[in-house]
Amino acid sequence: MVRVKEDYFKAGDEMLASTPLDALLAEMDAGGVTRAILLTGLAEPSRRALSYVEARPDRFALGIGRLDLLRPIPTLRALDAFRRSHPVAYAQVGPAFWGDGQYPPSDAVYYPLYTKCCEWDLPLCLATGLPGPPIGGEAQHPMHLDRVCQRFPELKLCMHHGADPWWDVAIRLMLKYRNLRLMTSAWAPRRLPAELLRFMRGRGRDQVIFASDSPVLSITRCVGEARALDLPADVLDAFLHGNAAEFFGLAPA
Repeated sequence: MVRVKEDYFKAGDEMLASTPLDALLAEMDAGGVTRAILLTGLAEPSRRALSYVEARPDRFALGIGRLDLLRPIPTLRALDAFRRSHPVAYAQVGPAFWGDGQYPPSDAVYYPLYTKCCEWDLPLCLATGLPGPPIGGEAQHPMHLDRVCQRFPELKLCMHHGADPWWDVAIRLMLKYRNLRLMTSAWAPRRLPAELLRFMRGRGRDQVIFASDSPVLSITRCVGEARALDLPADVLDAFLHGNAAEFFGLAPA
């Protein structure tokens, strides 16, 4: 049996609205999950998420989204104040989900955020791949990150929600840029493409991060499917634990 020291997953506000703390911890414990990142928004953070982090800082940290990049100064001031008073693991943006999808990550509207994330040493997650809802998805083509990684080599940058149908581009970019990662949130592990698993077994063993997308994809399902992947024990351990711990700077619980 593969021994996994820690697993990490993402949980959205909608799950927190109906999942008591004890039930969430029970599901985490049953799957061997010791740390979780709870997603919430900057302007109106989930009171339940904040209460979970306050009650169990050893188990939870926060991911912060819904950033108004068209008002960069007040937004970044608010983000700075929030991260100083809460355990923020990363900021995140879904390029297709704001501004009518007209601002790809290579647009200068993101540059103040990139600069501050470098200054704060705060990881940033950007959604890549075609979005599920019927909205334009061109802004989430991973090729837009080529210029970003070139201009901001100090930026800790992660593609989240996979990169379908552009997995090959995402992999090539990770080979090119050592500061770039990919998180498998919103993907059932058994559906991950063969080319990504090959990358993980080789040069990309430290660049791919496990995540569920609970409640859409449950913790139990994602952890079970991840452990069933045809991966060497050390690669699986890095996928489920080590890569997230290193990238997000989360100490063991």
